Amino acid sequence: MIDLSDRIDPEKNTNSTMPYFQRDVEYIKSIDKGFLDHIKSKKVIQLNDQMQVFFNPEPSDPKMNDLTKQLKVSFDKNTTKDNISLVDKQYSTLPLQIYQSAIKDKQYVGSDIWEFFKNKIADYCIKEDHRNILFILTDGYIYHKDSKFSEGKKTSYLTPELIKSLKLTSSDFKTKMQDNGLGFIKANEDLENIEVIVLGINPSKGNPFEGDIIKEYWENWFKEMKIKNYQIKSADLPSNLEPIILKAITGKN
Repeated sequence: MIDLSDRIDPEKNTNSTMPYFQRDVEYIKSIDKGFLDHIKSKKVIQLNDQMQVFFNPEPSDPKMNDLTKQLKVSFDKNTTKDNISLVDKQYSTLPLQIYQSAIKDKQYVGSDIWEFFKNKIADYCIKEDHRNILFILTDGYIYHKDSKFSEGKKTSYLTPELIKSLKLTSSDFKTKMQDNGLGFIKANEDLENIEVIVLGINPSKGNPFEGDIIKEYWENWFKEMKIKNYQIKSADLPSNLEPIILKAITGKN
């Protein structure tokens, strides 16, 4: 699942080493590599595997719908080596087109990750008798104008402004969060049958604990929704994250 909010805007969020959208594209290539390595390790008769890309909400560009259709791939006993090569080619080129289109469009509507977990994850991402893995490419902040609400001190969103207003700026942030009941509102009840890997956490500058606070919000949220297997990684260079991505897909230590 790709967060196509303004975090990918190379003008707003500059990075001289590698733009964040480019990091995402490379993360996706690593996910594709891990998935195809998994496919190649199985006997053809055993193949019953799928991979696809989601956004929430969908971008306004109708071309995006066509690109995501091409990135929805399945493998079964009729799969050939040509099928595998085609998927590799699609995942090498199409994700960059998605980011370029979103950046050109500049209609950054936020990323409604909370609503995705509430209403879509079970239908889109969880299949019985499968190992289900959801990669989320996001800076860790969640915001969408149509899903912005609170219950007590818990919220459906997380922004730099919210963290600042809650005065979570010191090393005792965990205690403050616990004492004040801060965190995300639970979006789902029982997500034991999915593993989640969050890639790209990118805290705003100025608060040395911001990244840890973001991770604490996500970890507590996952635990509440009974997600047992999860990882939350910062927006590191793709070469550093690739081994972690590949290891997550193989499920081997």
